[in-house]
Amino acid sequence: MPRRTVRTAVTFCAAVSLAAITGTASSAPAPSPPSTPTVQRQAGQPVMVDCFWHPQVRPTDFILACGDGNSRLTSLRWSQWHPDSAVAEGFNVVNDCKPYCAAGKFHSYQVIVRLNAPQPWKKHPDLSHYTQLSLVYTNGKPDGFGQWVDLPLWN
Repeated sequence: MPRRTVRTAVTFCAAVSLAAITGTASSAPAPSPPSTPTVQRQAGQPVMVDCFWHPQVRPTDFILACGDGNSRLTSLRWSQWHPDSAVAEGFNVVNDCKPYCAAGKFHSYQVIVRLNAPQPWKKHPDLSHYTQLSLVYTNGKPDGFGQWVDLPLWN
């Protein structure tokens, strides 16, 4: 009899401990809805549209390669953000993909970023967004890249 009592006590303690650790579904916090970044902009100023279709104004970081993240802009410091163009300095962090992208290394290159050609954004026609991005590499550049690179931005 004592052996059965010990086994029951151990099982009971294990169950109580497990319940305390995991809690119940009703005590778990409700998942919060996905947040949309607040856009603080002046009327008439264009936005940049990020990979998640959120409007961005003067972002400090911006992913250029949405599919794999192998190219992004970081540490952006904006000196201009006008209705027709914007200018920043920062870094383009690029994966060298050697011998292949999953094994590649990321390298930082100093760049000047220029945005232009604002157009109405298809998702939110009341907002305009920059449609062209130019990178000027000021101190080294990735293999196979020119000193100046022009890229279309998504709509």
